Amino acid sequence: MSDKDLSEAIKSIIEKELKSFSKLIPKDIISNIEEKISPEIENLIEQSGYIKKSKYKNLERIINDLEDRLSELEKD
Repeated sequence: MSDKDLSEAIKSIIEKELKSFSKLIPKDIISNIEEKISPEIENLIEQSGYIKKSKYKNLERIINDLEDRLSELEKD
């Protein structure tokens, strides 16, 4: 799940749960709540064994670079 998808999912959940109050609460407050809650939710998700797609791609790139370096060292 990409960062944007995760943020949008969190925002839609918050908006759905606060639907009855949405007429009274400005949209920027919901965005502020999202910004404060999102890092905590991401930590909980990572503790469950899942990571963001961007983090996965970075780790995958690092692994590929290390494998290439090992191959080069083995050739020498």
